[in-house]
Amino acid sequence: MAKEKKNLMSDVMEQHDLYVSSFRALEREFAARDPQWLLRLRREAIESFARLGFPTVHDEEWRFTNLAPLAKVLFQAAPDETDTWDAKDLEPALPGGAPFGSPEESSDIRLVFVNGFYSERLSAVYGLPQGVEAGNLAGLLKKKDGAAEAHLARYADHRVHPFVAMNTALWRDGAYLRLPKGTALDQPVHIVHVSTAGEVPLVSFPRNLIVAERETQATVVESYLGLGRGVCFSNAVTEIVAGENAVLDHYKLQRENGQSFHIGALRIYADRNASAASCSISLGGALVRNEAAAVLDAEGADCTLNGLYLARGRQHVDNHTTLDHAKPHGSSRELYHGILGEHATAVFNGRIIVRPGAIKTDAVQRNRNLLLSPDAVVDTKPQLEIYNNDVRCTHGATIGQLDPEALFYMQSRGIGAGEARNILIYAFAADIKDRVKPAAVRAWVEDALRASQKEAG
Repeated sequence: MAKEKKNLMSDVMEQHDLYVSSFRALEREFAARDPQWLLRLRREAIESFARLGFPTVHDEEWRFTNLAPLAKVLFQAAPDETDTWDAKDLEPALPGGAPFGSPEESSDIRLVFVNGFYSERLSAVYGLPQGVEAGNLAGLLKKKDGAAEAHLARYADHRVHPFVAMNTALWRDGAYLRLPKGTALDQPVHIVHVSTAGEVPLVSFPRNLIVAERETQATVVESYLGLGRGVCFSNAVTEIVAGENAVLDHYKLQRENGQSFHIGALRIYADRNASAASCSISLGGALVRNEAAAVLDAEGADCTLNGLYLARGRQHVDNHTTLDHAKPHGSSRELYHGILGEHATAVFNGRIIVRPGAIKTDAVQRNRNLLLSPDAVVDTKPQLEIYNNDVRCTHGATIGQLDPEALFYMQSRGIGAGEARNILIYAFAADIKDRVKPAAVRAWVEDALRASQKEAG
């Protein structure tokens, strides 16, 4: 045991030094490209990571997620392969498997990144309403108009979160979307992040910034796809700003290969009477951690966080959420469903904070888990932290198995045991799937669910 602990500490320190050294190697490139405020921010972030290091199970927020498998892999920075892959290889990343076609013929708004590098060839930003900006962060920085400085890294705190610090220091490019006042987008914006991996383990750092100014409306879909059978690690950060009276729907679809690691941080800031919603669908990866946090920082702000996670084999999926009610008359709804088979493990840690001045807060949180095997394990911890008495807040969690009476009833009506089991599993997942508004995204989730059931046999 002592030897294993010593080896693990050695792995952790090696990884720690690897990322710090990677920043030092890239620092000259960043200094030549980035404005001074961003270079200063990167340096602060790498110092934060050097201080914080890799979290361990001794950290309360990570005690059910052991990063030893990640720490044992020595990753190399993912290369720019934007010219290597054909459009047909990337089609599974789009909801519904919609074909790419040529940008001129496409009705989609899409931003495609391969290993964290922007692919203008595979992206399509035609037909945008006047004033809407959709592109890549590296391009935004060249404008020097102050738009990036006003929001980038203002909501995802690199001082206390090690993987946010790592991303803030090392990201090369990412998606940028800004909707000016009064703009409404009829079609979703697809942000497609592709990780590639072959014989050498690769790491990338996707970064996204979405700013919906007052009285705007849009739907944004983030897709994460892994190509190749090798090991890849994507460390992603997305910041969303929902201005006054803005309505923003966000979906995160994660389906990287079974060898890969994914750690993602989503931060939402909601202004007065803004409505922000995010739905996370996690289907792939060996170890996945999704951190979603929203600050309702003005009166009447509303936020919805939904999630669906499927795991089998020895997959591990961790969902950490925080809904911070900072001002009065805010509301939030949260529902996460997990389906675990074989030796899979999962974590749900949901936290609702109601600040002293946030009177008339209305918050509901639910986590439900379906275990398909006696060896599957889930650790669930819904939490309420309420600092005033004038609120209406509820929370709860359930863990169960397929109803044997329902299975018996269906089989007595001539439905085979396997089909009956699949119907019940699908019905459990459908409670989240049916809350997905865009038809193409809903179809993608349906196809992924059926493919997952087929693979599980």
